[in-house]
Amino acid sequence: MTNRIALVTGANKGIGFEIARSLVTDHGMTVLVAARDPQRGKEAAEAVGGTAVQLDVTDPASVAALAAEIDELDVLVNNAGILLERGAPPSGTPVEMLRETFETNVLGVVAVTNAFLPALRRSPAGRIVNLSSGLGSLAFTTDPAHVYAQNPLLAYNASKSALSAVTVSYANELRGTPIKVNAADPGYCATDLNHHSGYRTPAQGAIAAVRLATLPADGPTGGFFDEDGPVPW
Repeated sequence: MTNRIALVTGANKGIGFEIARSLVTDHGMTVLVAARDPQRGKEAAEAVGGTAVQLDVTDPASVAALAAEIDELDVLVNNAGILLERGAPPSGTPVEMLRETFETNVLGVVAVTNAFLPALRRSPAGRIVNLSSGLGSLAFTTDPAHVYAQNPLLAYNASKSALSAVTVSYANELRGTPIKVNAADPGYCATDLNHHSGYRTPAQGAIAAVRLATLPADGPTGGFFDEDGPVPW
């Protein structure tokens, strides 16, 4: 697939930056590098060879303004996300923290997807990729022996579990169309989100998302994948 247009949210740094870079460098796409901060977006776009666009996924006016400018889109990567808590138990998690986390990690994904879906429907092979996390996997976090069960991140984990449901819902709605919708698990990567404590690089974390963004027509839809293949919800 050539001459395709991709929009990557939160693409000014970390995994989003590496996704944008790979889509440009390895797949020859025109990539819209979306960032809340216009200057940071401009610098990132120049670094990867993309086009900077301003987008705050939590601001309806920002989402609507960018969607009004884009008539054609082949790939949407919902990468923007936040992690606010630092070790508090679920019982000590403020409701406001949960609300703010969901605003970006879940509601922002829905807002952006709905806004750009008309443009994606015009693509002969639309792709939607939601950046999730193994921490949102109920299969992993209900297994007491699994390392992810040891991370009591109520707001973040719940937001990623909700994102799984969002992903499946869109996949089911669009199953009879050329648009494929999947979630990608980048793994534990060293990014600002975790104060660079992860053991994987952002480039490694981008692999699954890039593969899903470039799926062939007979590729899967409605699944949760890391770079090695399907991951249990």
